Amino acid sequence: MTDPITRAATLLKGHRESIDRLDAILVYTLGERFKHTQAVGKLKAEHDLPPSDPAREAAQIARLEDLAIQADLDPEFAKKFLNFIIAEVIQHHQKHQE
Repeated sequence: MTDPITRAATLLKGHRESIDRLDAILVYTLGERFKHTQAVGKLKAEHDLPPSDPAREAAQIARLEDLAIQADLDPEFAKKFLNFIIAEVIQHHQKHQE
């Protein structure tokens, strides 16, 4: 039988290993997402389309809020996170148009 501190340390190690794997998944997923948004930015620049699409952004935010609720994640956090990503993407798109 293990003592409570050893058991807690083992559980903590397992949680941290999972967090590290999930962080890697997030980084690679964001990398893949930005590859596509870069391509979109170039396409928009080539066809003189605006860097921002407010209707799409609003739809994406609503979609992500629904997904967050399904995933038991705070929808306000999800909304802030997507707004941060959208702002970064728009900056990239604006650079393509310069």
